[in-house]
Amino acid sequence: MTSSTERATRAKPMPVEERRAAIARATLPLLVAHGRDVTTRQIADASGVAEGTLFRVFDDKEAIIDAAVEHFLDPEPFRAALRSIDPSLPLELKVELVLARFLDRFSGIFGVFAALGNRPRPPAQNLEIITGIFDELLAPDLEALRVPPAQVFKFVRLVAFSSAMPQFGPTIGLDTDELAHLIVHGIATSAGAPAPAASAAVLEPTIQTAPTSPMGTTPC
Repeated sequence: MTSSTERATRAKPMPVEERRAAIARATLPLLVAHGRDVTTRQIADASGVAEGTLFRVFDDKEAIIDAAVEHFLDPEPFRAALRSIDPSLPLELKVELVLARFLDRFSGIFGVFAALGNRPRPPAQNLEIITGIFDELLAPDLEALRVPPAQVFKFVRLVAFSSAMPQFGPTIGLDTDELAHLIVHGIATSAGAPAPAASAAVLEPTIQTAPTSPMGTTPC
C-alpha cells in the first residue's frame, strides 16, 4: 500500500500559497463527510502530501478547517459561474442555469456549516455585484420582463435558498427546469384562468409543508 509519505515524495513542489489552497480544496469534502472529526491523516491523504507537509503551511488542524471554509466562501468562483452564462440564451434557460448555480452554492453552504456545527455566520455579500451580473445577463430580455433584473435576482435567490434547505428542499419535488418555469411564467395561465387540477394537486403538498419549514438567513 502506498503511504502518504511516499505520495508526498512524488508531489509536485508548490509555492506556499498554492499548497495552502490545494489543501483547503481537498479538505472541503472531508468536512462535509466527517465534520470536525476529520483527521490530519485523512486531509494529508486527500491532498496527496505527508502529514508533516500540512504543518509546514498551517499551524494546526483548526487552521486548515478555517482555510477550507474561507476558500469555499470566496464569492468570486460563484460570480464567475454566473458570468459564464451566455446572455443570448433564451430567458427561461438562463433562469434555469442561474438557479442551478444558486442551488449548488446554497447546498454546499448548508452542508459545510451543518457538518461543522456552531461557526460564525457567512459574511454578507456585495449585492451590487450580483445585481450587476443580473443586469448584464438579462439585458436582452428587458422588454419581456415585468420586473427589473434586481427583482428577478431576489426571486431566484428566494427559490434557490428554500429549495436547497436540507429539511425542506427534498419535499418540494420540483426540478430546476420546473422552478425556472415558475419564476418566468408564474402560476396563472396566459388568460389568467385557474391552473389545471393536476397542477394544483402537485403543488398542494408544498403548500401544506411550507409553514413548518425552518427559517434561515440567506448568506448570498
